[in-house]
Amino acid sequence: MIGGPRSPRAFVVGAARLTQTARMTASTRPIQPAPTPTERSQQVARAIGWAVAASIGLVGMNASMRLAVQTLDPFVGQFFRYLFGLVLALPLMLRGLAWLKPRNLPGQLWRGFAQGIAITLFYVSLKYVPLADAIAILFTSPIVVLIGSALFLGEKVRPARWVAAFVGLGGVVVLLSPNISGQGSLFWSLVMLSSVPFWAATFLITKWLTRSDSTDTIVAWQNLTITLFTIPMAIMFWHTPSLRELLLTMLAGFCGTAGHWCLTRAMSLADLSVVQPLRFLDLVWSSLLGIVLFGNIPTAATLIGGTVIVLATIWLARSETRR
Repeated sequence: MIGGPRSPRAFVVGAARLTQTARMTASTRPIQPAPTPTERSQQVARAIGWAVAASIGLVGMNASMRLAVQTLDPFVGQFFRYLFGLVLALPLMLRGLAWLKPRNLPGQLWRGFAQGIAITLFYVSLKYVPLADAIAILFTSPIVVLIGSALFLGEKVRPARWVAAFVGLGGVVVLLSPNISGQGSLFWSLVMLSSVPFWAATFLITKWLTRSDSTDTIVAWQNLTITLFTIPMAIMFWHTPSLRELLLTMLAGFCGTAGHWCLTRAMSLADLSVVQPLRFLDLVWSSLLGIVLFGNIPTAATLIGGTVIVLATIWLARSETRR
């Protein structure tokens, strides 16, 4: 089992403390002048660009990991993925170690704990679920994130964001319909679905951390904490990776670190309820990679559901940038 707090009650208490600390921090921080409508529109446009770049990087990470875990134990694979991600942060140390010191260490640890559980559930089932379906299952998380951003972060979730999220979720339901009807890997799809609440917690905590820590600090601590949390399971299921497996996990580490950096940057520029629905674009890239790498020809359900998701994403992007 991944290290850190062990009971659901402890996780809830920790999240509550994070919320209380966030409110106290916000009340003591100097008030910044509100951006003008033009400046806000420009910020949102930049956030959308970073979110699109993040989706490409994260799908590249998932595709590399899916190739790796065909022969490599998922626990060993995720250890090396985050270890290589941590190695990528080493050049940043040339400018000193001050950036590595977080202002909110408990928040960084809670984020690593939540994401450690999420990636474990995700990678264990990734071997048995088509890549496009795997990404689509994760798209149920924006609904949880929207609710959490309103309850814990105090964001005002506009109706357009709710509409885009629920329409996108409808596209996910259409895409998953073959599995729901028993034509696919329903058990492993459900295992993967159980990771969604933990992914949502990860995104919420990350958004909150952008209020106090830099993007470099957040991504570096993500790789550090998850590397440490995955060591026990990696040792338990250890076997020495082949050169191919090492290269694939290295590629996953590069794509994942770049993707999470872009996603964290997007979160620092716009509300989480703007950024999250844009991740529905992952389905487009994962479908293309699924065809090229795994021969997963999209079904009619995948094409219809994907079209609904893309249209909802485009509509939300246009709605936000016109405000």
